[in-house]
Amino acid sequence: MKISSGNRFRLKIGATAAALALLVTGCGASAGSGADKEVTLRFAWWGNEYLNAQTQKVIDAFEADHPNIKIKAAPGEWSGYWDKLATTTAANDAPDVIQMDQKYIAEYGGRGALLDLAKQDGIDLSKMDQEQLASGRYNDAQYGLSTGKNAYVVMANTKVFEAANVPLPDDATWTWDDFNEIATKLTEAGGGKNYGAAYGSNEADLIIWLRQHGENLYSQDGKLDFNTGTAASFWERLKKQRDSQASPPATVATEDAGAGLEESLFGTNRIGMAWWWTNQLGSLQTITGSGIKMLRAPSTDGKATDNGMYYKPSMFWSASSRSKNPEAAATFINYLANSPEAGEILMTDRGVPANSEVLTSITSKLKPADSTVVNFLQDIKPDMAEAPPVPPVGSGSVQNVIKRYTDEVLYDRKTPSAAAEEFKKEVEDMLASARK
Repeated sequence: MKISSGNRFRLKIGATAAALALLVTGCGASAGSGADKEVTLRFAWWGNEYLNAQTQKVIDAFEADHPNIKIKAAPGEWSGYWDKLATTTAANDAPDVIQMDQKYIAEYGGRGALLDLAKQDGIDLSKMDQEQLASGRYNDAQYGLSTGKNAYVVMANTKVFEAANVPLPDDATWTWDDFNEIATKLTEAGGGKNYGAAYGSNEADLIIWLRQHGENLYSQDGKLDFNTGTAASFWERLKKQRDSQASPPATVATEDAGAGLEESLFGTNRIGMAWWWTNQLGSLQTITGSGIKMLRAPSTDGKATDNGMYYKPSMFWSASSRSKNPEAAATFINYLANSPEAGEILMTDRGVPANSEVLTSITSKLKPADSTVVNFLQDIKPDMAEAPPVPPVGSGSVQNVIKRYTDEVLYDRKTPSAAAEEFKKEVEDMLASARK
């Protein structure tokens, strides 16, 4: 049986009680950076070739300004990143500086594996967006600084719409029925080669759906906060997309899920609408060679203020609580988050900067796609609701569970109601196990 990265971290930490004790008691362990002492920090992140090259430029610029701090780069790919981080963390050998995702902030921070950045003298939080700061806070500790904000949206491939002679929707007023009808028309025009819309079975898809119904995936106290009937209606909608041929057959969707972006249905201009984060606009336009239009999520009532959307950090900068050089780690994170020089290199590929001064300094230098994202996020601000609670300890692999139950429904192995009941029970057990 394959063990998910979140569970593997839990198992490895649980199996090494002594290591966990050291993690908890060793927070901010050593002040060994010193003003002049040369230190080396390991810096881990996930990304593609473009992001890796961009991040190396930031490292080079930082080292030029801080000759006593050397950065040992440890880039990785999302698929293996969390397994590796779980292994090194359990062995008390985590990287000093860690690119972190929100669903793992509590998983790692709540287990004592991350440094409270608010307590580090070398980090300035005064210019950071307060909502973005809160998104990296758990149990009153600042375990991550947002690399930038984005939003989960429908990306519409204008080349597919034009070929099908289907107009783009008014995303300020469209409903899920509109979404399904438009997608069905795109599929019909595709002649069996193109499809209307991807399903959307990520954690963010379920969160947005629940929020449209006045519920949430998690409560503020780390418990599940939705009715199974609402979750069932989420899978009923995805099944409707399949049955109306608004979306590909289950077998095609499964194959597409395993493809890289360049070979995917969206990347090859064979699907009209798919769910992505706003910071991915530039990459999508480059790969497809098409104009990509960002659209708000559809709503149940046609009101954009009820669509459940929210600003989310693209990712975070975090530091290991076991770093032997916490001061140097704080200096590097402060540079990544607050330096205009770093901002001019990173631009918006990890989200629109959370530091207002950095955003101002790079605005005139943005590429067209980046400017489009900045303006879009500003335009939808009146419609955005408060961000959902930080996912609790034990929730790191919930996204994989959602996708698994989506497959069960699309392959007719479970009804939407059964999937919802079993999903809720499974996640409740995951969270309860993590609290032990």
